[in-house]
Amino acid sequence: MPEITLHTSLLFDPKRKKFVEDISITVDPKTGLITKVFHREHPIVLSEQDVDLRGKVVMPGFWLTNPSEASAAKQKNEESMPERIIRAVNHCRRALLAGYTTYRDLGTESMQDTDTNVRDAIARGLIPGPRLFVATRAIASTGAIESTTENRMGGHCLPSDADAADGVEECRKAVRRRITAGADIIKFYADYRRRVMRSPPAQAHPYVPGVLHPPRDPNPDILVFSQEEMDMIVSEAKLAKCPVAAHAISLEGAMMAIKAGVSSVEHACGVSDEMFQEMLKTGCIMVPTLAILEKLRKQELPRILTQVKHAHEAGVRIACGGDTGTFNHGENAREMELLIDAGLAIEDVLESCTIGGWKTCGGDLCGRRFGWFEEGLQADIIALETDPRTDKGALRKVDFVMKDAKIWKQNGNAVDMI
Repeated sequence: MPEITLHTSLLFDPKRKKFVEDISITVDPKTGLITKVFHREHPIVLSEQDVDLRGKVVMPGFWLTNPSEASAAKQKNEESMPERIIRAVNHCRRALLAGYTTYRDLGTESMQDTDTNVRDAIARGLIPGPRLFVATRAIASTGAIESTTENRMGGHCLPSDADAADGVEECRKAVRRRITAGADIIKFYADYRRRVMRSPPAQAHPYVPGVLHPPRDPNPDILVFSQEEMDMIVSEAKLAKCPVAAHAISLEGAMMAIKAGVSSVEHACGVSDEMFQEMLKTGCIMVPTLAILEKLRKQELPRILTQVKHAHEAGVRIACGGDTGTFNHGENAREMELLIDAGLAIEDVLESCTIGGWKTCGGDLCGRRFGWFEEGLQADIIALETDPRTDKGALRKVDFVMKDAKIWKQNGNAVDMI
């Protein structure tokens, strides 16, 4: 297959965080890589293999965090594993057409290690979708993230979410199990709502229960591991040259995970200046997952947006990850819109979901380079219909998608998809 050259009139360069004019990019469909990036100084004479993206806004493909399926208990209880895999295939297609060429999947939500199979099916060209970096099963202590019910036998009512580990040596073994299962990244829970609710919600019966004085926080996020256990998870992952992501809602959980040396902290609803300084020391990335917090913690969202801006101003690297699946695939751009609402410049937001995504997947540890324009990088290129500096809705108007030098969307229409 001959090389393809894409011609742009306006391109976002994440390395410089600038919009630049009259750049052309040559890609090789055989290798899936960029072979040349150059500034045009002469008028274009289009050849048959050229793609004209002038008049659009071109940038690297987007990146996002994604559980391959939503974590609702109803879904786990009522949908079969084959159905959930079929849904995941549909979600991957939708994500790719929305401009997302890379997904980081931080746990299969009771689907065992099937995320590796979806990842490999995409890589082999069997189904269209983003490049996947997967965690297989997240690691947590016994019972820490299991669904619970008042009508319980031992507290559990649905298939196990996590790879349970208790004590330092079990944490070592859990990481080794995840690596053997095919994990690209280790995910563990620093904290979670792991107790049965102190004040249960109203039940779906004719009567209304009367809990007159519920506690302020009926189901708090509490620690899942000790510092020694977190330290072991990170150190064992480092032996395998594998990045580590920590779910952390509380400040206490986040601080312990950061001190252990995790690559990224997900959610981070509780923060402090001390936490930001610790993140700067260790190079830890903050993934605020604003779109799901907008849904689940709407009343707290103004405070959360303010602290994200504060983290950014303190110099903490922000990556644009959104827990897609708990809100609709294809609506991924909501995460970027909320970062803009938080007060980040559009250039910083776009860098957070391109280069920031690559760094959160482990940087060079992930075995590929993507997220900016340079010879030898994966040829992941998208084009927007309008300029995101003047049109907030531009991030949803993806006109062109190329991943690994293959065109999947052109002139707003899917290519080579059934």
